[in-house]
Amino acid sequence: MVRGTQDGMPERSGTAARSRVADLLDAVDWAAHPLGPREGWPTSLKTTLHLLLASPESMYLVWGETRTFFFNDAYAPILGPRIDGAMGARFDVVWADAYAAVEPMFLDALRGTPFRVVDHPVPMARWGEPEETWWTFSFSPVFDHLGAITGVLCITSETTATVVEVESKRRVDLALQQAEQSLRRAEEAGHIGVFTVDLAEGTFTGSAEFYHLFGLSDDRTTDVTRIEDMILPEDAAIGSNAAVRASQAMALQVEYRIRRADTQEVRWIERRAEFEYDANGTAVRLLGVVQDVTERRADRDALAKLNATLAATVVERTQALLLHENIIQSDATAICAFDTDYRLIAFNQAHNDAFFRSHGSYTKLGDVFFELFVPEQRAAMQALMTRALHGETFVTEAQFGNPEIEAPSWEIRYSPLRDADGRIIGAFHHARDVTGRLRAKAQLATAQEALRQAQKMEAMGQLTGGVAHDFNNLLTPIVGVLDLLQRKGLGGEREKRLIDGAALSAERARTLVQRLLAFARRQPLQAVALDVAALVRGMIDLVASTIGPQIRVLVEAPHDLPTATADPNQLEMALLNLVVNARDAMPDGGTLRIAAMPETIAQDGDLAPGRYICLSVTDTGTGMSAETMARAVEPFFSTKGVGKGTGLGLSMVHGLASQLGGALRLRSTAGEGTCVELWLPQGQAVAPLVSAAVPPVLEASRGTALLVDDEEFVRLSTAAMLGELGYDVVEADSAEAALVLIDAGVAPDLVVTDHLMPGMTGSDFARRLLRGDPALPVLVISGYAESEGIAPDLPRLTKPFRRDELLRSLVALSRG
Repeated sequence: MVRGTQDGMPERSGTAARSRVADLLDAVDWAAHPLGPREGWPTSLKTTLHLLLASPESMYLVWGETRTFFFNDAYAPILGPRIDGAMGARFDVVWADAYAAVEPMFLDALRGTPFRVVDHPVPMARWGEPEETWWTFSFSPVFDHLGAITGVLCITSETTATVVEVESKRRVDLALQQAEQSLRRAEEAGHIGVFTVDLAEGTFTGSAEFYHLFGLSDDRTTDVTRIEDMILPEDAAIGSNAAVRASQAMALQVEYRIRRADTQEVRWIERRAEFEYDANGTAVRLLGVVQDVTERRADRDALAKLNATLAATVVERTQALLLHENIIQSDATAICAFDTDYRLIAFNQAHNDAFFRSHGSYTKLGDVFFELFVPEQRAAMQALMTRALHGETFVTEAQFGNPEIEAPSWEIRYSPLRDADGRIIGAFHHARDVTGRLRAKAQLATAQEALRQAQKMEAMGQLTGGVAHDFNNLLTPIVGVLDLLQRKGLGGEREKRLIDGAALSAERARTLVQRLLAFARRQPLQAVALDVAALVRGMIDLVASTIGPQIRVLVEAPHDLPTATADPNQLEMALLNLVVNARDAMPDGGTLRIAAMPETIAQDGDLAPGRYICLSVTDTGTGMSAETMARAVEPFFSTKGVGKGTGLGLSMVHGLASQLGGALRLRSTAGEGTCVELWLPQGQAVAPLVSAAVPPVLEASRGTALLVDDEEFVRLSTAAMLGELGYDVVEADSAEAALVLIDAGVAPDLVVTDHLMPGMTGSDFARRLLRGDPALPVLVISGYAESEGIAPDLPRLTKPFRRDELLRSLVALSRG
C-alpha cells in the first residue's frame, strides 16, 4: 500500500523498508533545482510520479524543458553504477551513450505521438564497456491540467537475452544445414573420409575412404572403442565413455598426426565435425569428415616460411623506406621532384612550407611547377628545370618568390632523375634559403671594406702625422727667422718683398701642416665647452662674403642650444672649409643651410651613446657619386682639379671630429646636393669667444730661460726670440742634459722644452721639475698632441710659432 506525504509525494506504508528510489528523491536539493521545491510542483507532475513510483513495471519519466529524469525501483537496476546522481539530472546527460538511439522516438512523443518498439537495439556502456542491448519500450506524452505536453513517460524492459538466444539458435541451425551439405558433397567427392558416431547406441560408421586414410580394412561396423586412436588426438578431452570422449573431442576442427597401420608412415589429418540435435536440443549424432592434409600442410609450412622471409624483407625494406622518408621529411632543405612535363611528382614538407612562406600558397602533386611562380620569374625557373631535364647536374643561386610577400635568395641544386635503364624521367630540385648567408656575406664584405678603409686611413694618419711633425720642426726656425727679418726691416725693397713672400709661403705651409695634423688627429687642441650657436651666428658675415651673392644662406641654431666640447679656432676653420666646399659644389648658385641641433645617440656604430651637438652644412649642389663618397675624407683627394684645392678640407674636419670624440657623416646624391654633419659631444659650461688681442707686453724683468730641444736650428731661432724678450738663454739638446745643468747650479726662471725628444720626453721632464718647484714656469713646445703625451694642465705652444705667439704664451704662463 502507498500513501501520500504532506508535499503530495508518495511514501511506502506499513513495515516495508523505505525504497532506495525514495531516498534518492529526498536526497536531491530541489530548492536549488530548476524545478524548485517539491511542494510547488504542478499537480500533473505529482500525479505522474505517484503512478511511476507505485508501478511494479520498469518505468522512468522525463519532465519539462529541463528534461528532468525520474525513475522507479523496478528501473533502478538498469542504471547500474550511474544511479548515483541520476535522480533529477538531465535525461540526455544520464544516458548520453544511448540517447542517440532513442532520440527520434522521444522527440515524437514530446510532439504528441505515442511510440512503441519491440526488440529495439540500443548501444550503451552501463558497466564501462560498450555493449549491444535490445529493448521493448513505449514512449507516452504526459499532459498538464491545460492539456499541454510537459513530459514523456517510458515503460521499458530489456530483451537482450531473448534476442541473443534466438539469434544463436538461428545461427546454429544454419551451421548444421551447411555442415550436412558439406558432408554430402565431401562424401560424394570421395577424396575424404566420412564418419558418423551414434551417441545413443555408441556405434561408429565410416566410409571406405575413411579406413583407407588410416591404412585399415573396410569395416563399416567398427565399434567406437576400436577407432579411438584414429579420431581422437592425444590432447582430446577425457569423458566417462568412448562416446562422450568422441563427442567432446570431435566438436572441434583440429589437425593432428597419425601413423598409418599398413605403412607406418606419419601423416597429417584434418578433422571437422558438427553435432546433430533432436527436437529437445539433445545431441544424438556426430557427423564428421577426415582428410589427409600432409601435402597441404607441407605446402603451408613452406608458404609460412616464405611468408616469414618475405615479411622480414618487407619489414626491412619498409624500415629503410621509412628511414629514408624520415630523413627527407626532417631535412630543412626544400626537396621536390618533377617529371619531363615539369609536373611535381614528389616533395617533402620543407618544400611546401618554404613555397607557402615565399608565395602564399601550397603546392600539390601534378602542378606544373614553374607555372606556380609569379609571371616575371616563370621563364627563369623553367630554364633551370630544362637544364636538369637535359641531364645537367648543377648548383645555382637565384631569387624567387612573390615580392609582395617575400622573395628570398635560394641556393638550388638540380640533378636528373633516371629509370632503371638510365633514361631521364624527371629531375630533382633541392632549394636552400641562403638569404641570411648572403646578407651576412654582404655585411662581412662591407665590414671588411670598412676595416680596410679604416686601416688605410690609420696608416695614412700615422704617416701624415709623422711627416707633419717633422715639417713643423723644419718650419719653426724658418718662420722664426723670417719673423725676425720682417720685424728688423733688413734689406732694400726687393729684399723685403722676398722676405714677405717667403714668410707668406711659410704661413701657407704652416696651415697645410695644421690640416695634416688635424686629419691625423694629432693637432694640439684647446677643447672647451663652446656655444656653437653663437659661433655660427658670429660667422654669418664671413660666410656670406666667402660664398658670394648667388647662394642663399639659411641658419638654424636655437639660442638655447647646449654647449659642445670643441676648440673654437679649429671649429671655425672646419666650418669655413665646409662652406667653401659647398660653394664650389654650387657654381650656378643655390641654397646653403647651416644648422646646429641637439641629438641623443642610444647606440651607433661610429658614436658612443650620449648627447651630441650636430653641426650640419647642406648644399643643393652637384652632389657626389658613391665612389667619390668612399674617398671623400682621404687627404689630398679632390675633384676640383689641379691647383683648385689641396684635398685636405674634409680630411681635416674628419680628424677634428674624431679627436674631439665625435664623428663626421656624409650624405650625398649625385645631382641633388650634399649634407656634411659634424657631431660634437655636448659640453658642460660656456666658454666666451675670445677675439684676437693686441700682443701683450711682457714685464721687463730679466731672468734665465732654460731652452731644451733636440733640433739645433729650432733651438737657435727660439733662443733668438727669448733673447729679444729679455731672457738670458741656457740651451740643452735633451732633458737629461738639462738635468745635468740644473744639478751643476743653473737655476732657471723659465723652462721652454720640446715634447718629443730622444730619451725623456718634455712632458716627463716638466713633471719632474714641477715636483721639485711647483711655481716654476714651464712651457712645452710640440708639433702635435700625443694621446699619451702632454697632459692638459701643462702650458703648451704649437710649432711653428712667431715671437708674438711665444710672447702670448709666456704672458699667460706668468699670469697663471
